[in-house]
Amino acid sequence: MTSHQETLPSNESVNQLIAETTSINHLEVIENVIDSLEQDDSAMVSHTPEGGYLWKFKYGSVQVFVQLNGTSDEDTITVWSAVLNLPAKDEPKLMRYLLELNCSSTFEARFGIIENRVVVISTRTLAELSPGEVSRLITIVATIADNNDEALQSEFGAT
Repeated sequence: MTSHQETLPSNESVNQLIAETTSINHLEVIENVIDSLEQDDSAMVSHTPEGGYLWKFKYGSVQVFVQLNGTSDEDTITVWSAVLNLPAKDEPKLMRYLLELNCSSTFEARFGIIENRVVVISTRTLAELSPGEVSRLITIVATIADNNDEALQSEFGAT
């Protein structure tokens, strides 16, 4: 029988590996995801004096916004897209329908209301947020908004 001895990595190499995996450049990841999704060179970014960022891009028939309010673990990424202006026709039926969708088909996103507009939205802190999760959040919001905006406007849009 052959025997071999495994060598454990040194503390220095473990610390280096931890540093490499925890120092994700969220700005670069967000911009790469937006570059892969945006249409018609529609992506725009603005930088706030407080250190935040706001991106906007077109995906299908919707405008998608990505806001990063900073780059520390306690800061958040918020992705949203408006799908219907309020007031709407038959709002009780609309609200019930949106709640049902929230339970069955929105994954990490949800429908909500911001400034008299129905939106698809997702918010997450940056702590332990991987590039794959950033991509998933942006893609889910963009896809759900694009898949639902026209049907919601057709059925519930004010005339």
